[in-house]
Amino acid sequence: MRLISTLLAGLAFTLSSVTAQAEVRFGIMNESYPPFFAKDASGKWQGWEIDMMNAVCEQMKEKCSIVELSWDGLIPALQSKKFDVIWSSMSNTAERSKVIDFTDKYYNTPSTLIGPKDQKPGATADDVKGKTIGIQVSTIQSEYYKKYFAKVAEEKTYQTLDEAFQDLAAGRIDYVFGDSLALDAFLKSDGGKDCCAKMGDVADDREILGAGVSGGLRKEDTELKAKLNAAITAVRVSGKYDEISKKYFDFDIYGAK
Repeated sequence: MRLISTLLAGLAFTLSSVTAQAEVRFGIMNESYPPFFAKDASGKWQGWEIDMMNAVCEQMKEKCSIVELSWDGLIPALQSKKFDVIWSSMSNTAERSKVIDFTDKYYNTPSTLIGPKDQKPGATADDVKGKTIGIQVSTIQSEYYKKYFAKVAEEKTYQTLDEAFQDLAAGRIDYVFGDSLALDAFLKSDGGKDCCAKMGDVADDREILGAGVSGGLRKEDTELKAKLNAAITAVRVSGKYDEISKKYFDFDIYGAK
């Protein structure tokens, strides 16, 4: 009887270990980024990207969890195996692909400039000449600034977009440059609707702005990549993708094929 008990205990331990190893840990930025992810009053993460994560995990039949980190710490933390996949509105760019791999895209939106309502609209180098542009650190917009705006405008970097929004509303900077949907959420908020407006989308540069938002992976995790790609495709084909998106957007967030 003691031998059977020991064997059963060993089996239970083995099964619990397998279950723990099967969990897929999703790394996201530890600040609100509506409508993609934000914490509700109880501290639970919610938003389009969280709903999409849950749908993908259900399709894979995997248990999933969330790990929170600062934006500029996501890639180093992925590489040091603190989680398994970056799921945080990260664009698949040539530069990032040198160090990590990416899943198929799951959405794609343009990069946009916003500024005070009394400022003339425009999103070219001529339009921002002599101005100060607020940009979150380690973003594709920061790289775009270096190529197109650095010779004519000043960059002010921020750890979070919320900090940039506060300076824009207070008149301490002239523009904020970021993803169109995140900026649009600010323009609709109490802090942004009276002060600020969209200045325009910048001209596309796929080498810098990337081929869409994707999940970031370690290069050796080919099996997980295949499972995630299959799940993303299944969620789109099943209609679940559109069902989730209609809760947040009145247009096709997936973008051009």
